[in-house]
Amino acid sequence: MNTLEAIKTRRSTRKFQQKMVEREKLESIVEAGRFGPTGGNCQTNHFFAISDAAVIAKLKDLVQSAFAAMELREDLYKSLKNSITLSRKGNYSFCYNAPVLIVVACRKDYGNNMADVACAVENMMLAANELDLGSCYINQLKWLNEDPTLLDYLRSLGLKDDERVYASVAIGYADTESGLPNRAETPRIGNEVVFV
Repeated sequence: MNTLEAIKTRRSTRKFQQKMVEREKLESIVEAGRFGPTGGNCQTNHFFAISDAAVIAKLKDLVQSAFAAMELREDLYKSLKNSITLSRKGNYSFCYNAPVLIVVACRKDYGNNMADVACAVENMMLAANELDLGSCYINQLKWLNEDPTLLDYLRSLGLKDDERVYASVAIGYADTESGLPNRAETPRIGNEVVFV
């Protein structure tokens, strides 16, 4: 698969098999993230490749509790409202029950933290696609990156005091008949382009 094909055929996967991702594939995906561009070549992203089911379950519980306690307002971003609503119903899986969650943190006082992390996550999703794995960009930990309970738990995993989570990515084998992620190209109906 060439680069343009990997880009055009990458789709978000939101239903995963509980089959574990091979360590070699996981290492390749994280390495792709580590090679994402960073402002001034600072390379300050901090990757947490989590495949321990107990750790993912704890994160799911903490995320659900934090969202369930939030005020549900009409002016909130649609996905944030959805996270609050589903958390209040219980059994909310912000990472779609993927067997792997790669959490990416960066220094909170660094002006390019979001951009650097987003570039890393995109690289990892493209690498996953090439390796026949599904992936999905996850915002929920970023939305909760100042939640004290969640911060304490993430610090127990190695998050530094001056870091915050800016994105994560769910990774795993797609729960499809073929086991492959959906790769159907969809037409672009937005993202306006002007050539000058």
